[in-house]
Amino acid sequence: MALRAADQAFAERLRAALPDLWLGAPEPRYLEEPRGRFTGQGGYLAKPRSTAEVSALLRVCHAEGVAVLPYGGGTGLVSGQVAEDLAPLILSLERMTAVRALDADAIVVEAGMTLQAVHEAADSVGRRFPLTLASQGSAQIGGCLATNAGGVNVLRYGNARALCLGLEVVLADGTIWNGLSRLHKDNTGYDLRDLMIGSEGSLGIITAASLKLVVPPVEEGAAIFAVPSPDAAVELLGLAQGRLAGCISAFELIAKQGLSFLREVGPEVQFPFAEDPDWMVLIELGLPAGVSAQEAFADLYEAAGERVSDAVIAQSEAQRAAFWTLRESLPLANRRIGAISSHDISVPVSSIATFIASARAMLEGMGDYRINCFGHVGDGNLHFNVFPAKGRTRDAYENQRDAVKRAVHDLLVQRFEGSVSAEHGVGRLKVGDLETYSDPAKLAMMRAIKAALDPKGILNPGVVLRAEGK
Repeated sequence: MALRAADQAFAERLRAALPDLWLGAPEPRYLEEPRGRFTGQGGYLAKPRSTAEVSALLRVCHAEGVAVLPYGGGTGLVSGQVAEDLAPLILSLERMTAVRALDADAIVVEAGMTLQAVHEAADSVGRRFPLTLASQGSAQIGGCLATNAGGVNVLRYGNARALCLGLEVVLADGTIWNGLSRLHKDNTGYDLRDLMIGSEGSLGIITAASLKLVVPPVEEGAAIFAVPSPDAAVELLGLAQGRLAGCISAFELIAKQGLSFLREVGPEVQFPFAEDPDWMVLIELGLPAGVSAQEAFADLYEAAGERVSDAVIAQSEAQRAAFWTLRESLPLANRRIGAISSHDISVPVSSIATFIASARAMLEGMGDYRINCFGHVGDGNLHFNVFPAKGRTRDAYENQRDAVKRAVHDLLVQRFEGSVSAEHGVGRLKVGDLETYSDPAKLAMMRAIKAALDPKGILNPGVVLRAEGK
């Protein structure tokens, strides 16, 4: 099933079927992933311009049993966009960037459009597409949906699945499913849209999507509250939800270790306090007309009592943006330090503090590590990342990486009933974790679906489910 670059005969047959198709050797950027742990292979790179070209391309690949690896913005963190053990046809949708329809309720866009471009299109009609990621300038909407991306606004608006009304998808054999509905309610059978979202290109290639738009809040603001512990952060969340129901757009936990990494390796940011607190939360509010965000934050601070030790309330849009620059710089600093093991996990919100304390205590007994835990408190999604001691590199810990990951995941699932993948997906990196921690019935159903929709196993082999024979 593996296509090799030397297979000129296949390329000639593909060009015969699609004489106008862009087809060539993949540049290095198509064979890399952001954390630098894996380098992929690629026989050819194809850049179709339309759904019809994607369909024709897949018909040829299906007939010849050639593996196809869909490529979006390349920002995924679970190796779903690179394959080390086969040289497939890499299918990039970067040339499919059209807005097909736009009104105040929804936007229909092609899959290669970046998330930032979707935001700008929504802004042009006075609306907002609320999925927000640090990588939105590069991340493409097809990839965001294929991985069911989360981001910082899940608390208020839901993840990518909750923001999608319909899809256009090309199946493994080239069949086009035209499901670009803009209906908010449609109970006519199985929800094929939700089946495709989060399937990471293993069941079909998303070529276009209908996306919900929302009315932006009239008043918006942000503040950073210093808290003594994750437990206090969770209590503050409950207090804020009680006082500001439906108005909290984001509630982000940040650890002192993350600020230390920023001071150590950059990027350069503005720090909110003269002395870094052990923990702090970044809160974003979206309020109706006539309600002041600054007054709402001041009232929350007064009501919080000992749960909060200090606070900085944004006094301008520039200061609000600086708060978010700090938050969005945390992953970049992490990469510059180099993690031993990174964990995109979720736990019940009420268990956040207990999990963090338990995991820290467990790792202290295993070795000399630095832990940077941050994430989305409102939906229980933590990025619990383990780093080398200061002055050492992750290479010195390579033989401990699997043990650290297994210990964190065992604790997470067995004691806290959590998930080993909250928002990044499974990709190739977490296939073994899915097999270890998932219910057998769930895996059997997933394999049956894969076999029904992609019987030859050509779509992103080895992603989500282990490739046959591996």
